[in-house]
Amino acid sequence: MDTDNEIPVLREGFLVKRGHIVHNWKARWFVLTPDKLLYYKYEGGKRDSCQRGKILLKDCLITCPFLEYESRPLAFKLQTKHGVDHFLEACSREERDEWAADITAAVNKLQATDGGKLMSQKDSAESRLQNINLSKVLDSMYDVHSGIKLSNHVEQGSTYSNCFSGSAVVDWLVFMQLSLTRGEAVTLASALLEEGFLRTVGLRSMEALRTASLSEQFMDDSTALYSFPDSFKKRGSVKSEKSRSALELSGKVVKRGYLLKQGHRRKNWKVRLFVLRSEPDFLHYYDPTKDDISPVGGFSLRGCLISSLDDNGVPSGVKGNIQGNLFKIITKSDIHYFIQAPTHQEKMDWIDAMREHT
Repeated sequence: MDTDNEIPVLREGFLVKRGHIVHNWKARWFVLTPDKLLYYKYEGGKRDSCQRGKILLKDCLITCPFLEYESRPLAFKLQTKHGVDHFLEACSREERDEWAADITAAVNKLQATDGGKLMSQKDSAESRLQNINLSKVLDSMYDVHSGIKLSNHVEQGSTYSNCFSGSAVVDWLVFMQLSLTRGEAVTLASALLEEGFLRTVGLRSMEALRTASLSEQFMDDSTALYSFPDSFKKRGSVKSEKSRSALELSGKVVKRGYLLKQGHRRKNWKVRLFVLRSEPDFLHYYDPTKDDISPVGGFSLRGCLISSLDDNGVPSGVKGNIQGNLFKIITKSDIHYFIQAPTHQEKMDWIDAMREHT
């Protein structure tokens, strides 16, 4: 998975990209260089030697977060100087923001080299925080078309309906340009919470409200839950759902990222989004090309055997000439999973993280 050493590489890794003609989503390996973003296809666990496309960064505009895809809250958008839109999705909020920051830095450096003005986030005409009308912010959040989306969330085994996470609120405030930065969005959300326009849901956000200082009462966190006050009966409310997997999905997210997994039947390799949770200890994997937020598979880590595979030769059970950064998981029920990480360091990080929860 190494890239051409002749080109300086600023960042590389898996992202999910929306197609231009057929608007489906495909996992691609992206390589950020000083003036372009290259992407490659994976076949049989290997990156193609020829790039599938490139995005020229000069005069690009970055929108992060990009929230017009309700089922893909980790997406961001690149618009080239010719007006071509590219939609990309990362595996986590942190990864998304890091990719956007590195791309923005590359764009700014290109503009500085040309003697132009440094590009910043989209300029906002909104007044500064002290002049914002909180009631109007609440009305916008509550809007049936462009407002924040309500959904069901599970926290420590309990299912909460018609709520949203703290990070979703911050994403929405930045996307709507009601705040210029995530820090400013947290301050604005804290003001909404203090005025009773938002309420805490579940233990995590309630504890933060009770113990934190005024500026830290609101949590920019995907596990901290909030909702509108009881006096607001939001349109489009979702019904409470009970799922047999609710308990295993209720654990704290310890680690998440894109890995390649070998299928059990066809033995083909596919990019999957893996999510490691604790209490209870489970590993789930998702198809990043689908809009479905439910995992396509998963298993308890209790009693699992996790081992790093030798990079010399093709290990037994692995189809094709797949070498490098492989590890194997054998579940308590003797099901074998072969997984490939993008780098040796990521392989060891995943192995160490999972072994802490077996």
